[in-house]
Amino acid sequence: MEQMKKYVLGVDGGNSKTEYFLFTADGHMVDGSRKGTCSHERFPGAYETSKQVMGRAIHELLSRNQLDIADLSAAAFGLAGADLPFQKTNLDRVLRELGFARFVMDNDGFLGVKAGCRDGYGVCSINGSGSVCTGIGMDGRRVQIGGLGADLTGDEAGGHYLAHRTLRMVYDQLFRMGPKTALTDAVFSILCISDPDSLMETVCQLEAEDHASRTELVRALLAACDAGDAVAQAVVRESANALAQNTLGCLNRLHFEGEVTIVQTGSVWAKAETPLFSQWYQERVRERAGISCRFHILREPPATGAVLWALELERGHPADEVVTRRVFDEVRAFQAR
Repeated sequence: MEQMKKYVLGVDGGNSKTEYFLFTADGHMVDGSRKGTCSHERFPGAYETSKQVMGRAIHELLSRNQLDIADLSAAAFGLAGADLPFQKTNLDRVLRELGFARFVMDNDGFLGVKAGCRDGYGVCSINGSGSVCTGIGMDGRRVQIGGLGADLTGDEAGGHYLAHRTLRMVYDQLFRMGPKTALTDAVFSILCISDPDSLMETVCQLEAEDHASRTELVRALLAACDAGDAVAQAVVRESANALAQNTLGCLNRLHFEGEVTIVQTGSVWAKAETPLFSQWYQERVRERAGISCRFHILREPPATGAVLWALELERGHPADEVVTRRVFDEVRAFQAR
């Protein structure tokens, strides 16, 4: 009977947008919605505002399908800003106050593990606008390494960091007797300047919101690295080593047997046009991991990890390959609308 059908909810709550997916417990998509961020770190009202934002979006999604939270047999939330224990405690409270009883919630970085590791456990290195490394052991224990910035936790990767390093190398050449680099001409072209004295003024004017320039700067860095520019290669190798250290930290704190899957996700990993960045990262991990590693660059939407995690919670085991592939296809089709 239709009223006996079970449903699950998967939520991918990033810093810029949140995606909500309603699936049947047998892995068929019912509906989805894309909204703005639900991160408590983005609102003056912090957790209370996050609760209101998520509550409205979830109510809208469920009500238009004649459902409410009580009709969900499981839910999974990957939320940006769920980094520290007190943050997770508050977000857990928010979800319970919304009416969820059977759910799992953690940093959105863990969605990469669920999306890219068929057994439901492994390690995920995220290299997108920022960077963090997450891992889920064979016993279900979860560990997060990094995610709080380059200064505090060694997150010397991600588009924001790499763009700044690119600009710093150009500044060093021009004003601090640093080594010459092909990055200087590339940066001048990207910023549409010709006078070195215009560099920092232009950078500061663009700093606030110019995501497009940041992407171009990272592409220029990787292109120069691939072409053999020594300065660019030093920056990329430094970042590869930092990412490897985070991955090794996850591996060291979790229990794995046999071969472990290491997922690489995020825009920099998925779209990097030079093979050197990933190659140096993988080499460093393999040198010190002490366990066989299989690397997988995830090109599927991380939001699929939220759905698969909810299905795993509902079933008691990870979804099979047929269901997993269907989830991938249906989430991708939704995002392409």
